[in-house]
Amino acid sequence: MIEELYTKQQVDLRNRARELAENVMRPVAAKYDVAQEYPWEVQKAIKDAGLSGVWIPKEYGGLGGGVLDLCLVVEEFSRACGGMGVGFAVNALGSFPIIISGSDDQKERWLPGIAAGEKLIAFGLSEKMAGSDAGSMVTRAEKDGDSYVLNGEKKWNTGGSVASYNTIFAVTNPERGARGVSAFVVEEGTPGYKIGKHEDKMGIRCVPVVEIHLDNCRVPEANLLGGREGQGFKQAMITLDRARPGVAAQAVGLAQGALDLAMEYTGERQQFGQSVNSFQGIQWMLADMATQIEAARQLVHAAARTIDSGHKNITKISAMCKLMATDVSMKVTTDCVQLFGGYGYCKDYPIEKYMRDAKITQIYEGTNQVQRLVIARKLLREAAGGAS
Repeated sequence: MIEELYTKQQVDLRNRARELAENVMRPVAAKYDVAQEYPWEVQKAIKDAGLSGVWIPKEYGGLGGGVLDLCLVVEEFSRACGGMGVGFAVNALGSFPIIISGSDDQKERWLPGIAAGEKLIAFGLSEKMAGSDAGSMVTRAEKDGDSYVLNGEKKWNTGGSVASYNTIFAVTNPERGARGVSAFVVEEGTPGYKIGKHEDKMGIRCVPVVEIHLDNCRVPEANLLGGREGQGFKQAMITLDRARPGVAAQAVGLAQGALDLAMEYTGERQQFGQSVNSFQGIQWMLADMATQIEAARQLVHAAARTIDSGHKNITKISAMCKLMATDVSMKVTTDCVQLFGGYGYCKDYPIEKYMRDAKITQIYEGTNQVQRLVIARKLLREAAGGAS
């Protein structure tokens, strides 16, 4: 990172995050991967380091950083453990709808606890039959007096079983399709809000991914985000545009962490009387990986800066950085496993975990196939003279 291109706060955040990742996360990454348990000791360390509210405005107890600040921290965490990186980033995903569209009262109620690291928040958009096609959700929210009664089920809810709050999207007007979706903040312990199946995942195993069951879950009207029905789908799409660079930063961190391990291993491993990295073919692989990682990193940072500038048309560049970084991550981590030879396929070395963690980045927060569709549609619209 060329430090002159970043603010003093961003450099400080990067350095603090790197120190925490190396001293706290890396030593326990394998343990929590095997146990498939949430690393509360890591969450406490993040809180104690003052990193919990990087993206939250200062008036609500945060550091007032932008998406770029968030990406710098997520990359460093993911360099040590992809699961811990996304466990941190999902709090931004869950709280962005509040920051974007919450009333002053709603922001005052929920953001300070998240900024302080006292509360965690998740994001409940996907359903079994509404993944990429989020507009097909069937979870209902019906008005009843001064409350809404929610019924349905949410799938792939990252962090849901440890979160104090969950931003849940539900249909308030079925006749309006996507325009009939509204967003609610549902608090832990609300009657009818139940944690269902815990997914047994290939990667990011230290962060829970669960089903959320809503069974006559009564939520106060005051928990309707923005105080208006029908804004939920728009809120979700704006949120995802802002959050995708975070997934991309997770991918960059995984790729960089894998390359770091491969550099060390190929320097130590001896074959034919010399180190593995003395062979030209291996050097070319290392050079290609380093170049791809840096290209992805710079696109992620460019996307984050565009978002932080307040630019309205961020969908295309957000999709691009997510697409490129996650594809690079999968390629690099796979190639790094190859460099470890047979050991790369075994759990004796941590490299295989990087490949397992990397795969999900191509899937969640919009599959890369969907990102390609988004990018292509924006390109065609631009070619026809429309806005980007």
